Amino acid sequence: MIRRFWLPVLFILLLLGGGYAWFNGLLGGNNGSFITWLRGNTADRTNLITVQREPCPGAPFILPAAGFIGLLYTDPRGPYNQLRPHQGIDIFVDEPIGTVPVYAAYDGYITRERDWVSTLIQRIDDPLNPGETVWLYYTHMADEAGNDFIEANFERGTYGVFVPQGTLLGYVGNYDGNVPSRIWTHLHFSIVRDDDNGNGYLNEAVYTNTLDPSPYLKMDVDYETANTPITCQ
Repeated sequence: MIRRFWLPVLFILLLLGGGYAWFNGLLGGNNGSFITWLRGNTADRTNLITVQREPCPGAPFILPAAGFIGLLYTDPRGPYNQLRPHQGIDIFVDEPIGTVPVYAAYDGYITRERDWVSTLIQRIDDPLNPGETVWLYYTHMADEAGNDFIEANFERGTYGVFVPQGTLLGYVGNYDGNVPSRIWTHLHFSIVRDDDNGNGYLNEAVYTNTLDPSPYLKMDVDYETANTPITCQ
């Protein structure tokens, strides 16, 4: 009887402990900025927002959207972990969905696969490694029901449409691919390696297939070293 009683109790405690660790991990670190973003008023949140419509000095990229760069590159906080860290940056916004613009970070060629609801990917010549190709990945540009906020020029099945840096691509949303589930309103932006075999981009969801955006933005967006608010280096 004792064993039957304690096994479910231990199971519940493990669930509670895991949930607390996930939530604490999400809000901890990065100078407690997530706590401020979650609980703060508009003025508090404004102090966390990075706006960089022009490249930082010496940077090839512009920041694709204005907002709070909350989840960073290599970030282990939930829903990520040490074994599967965050493979890009998440730019959170304090405005309604579909109102904060997303711009092309660099000159390049836009693709939208036929089954992509909220995502664009852009092939570019790597400005830091001449002769190499990388891809810029932009996602969550739709509402929770899957109504996209992507510009009409980039309908599904678009391949290789050239856009210069600063071109409007769409607007930030809260779509996470699981209708009707939703996420905090943000843009996920990452730099994806090319497969070097003529087949295009590697799987963006795999951390080792991505690059640190810091040297491209001239902003420190690496979890281990970044300070909040994030500004030009």
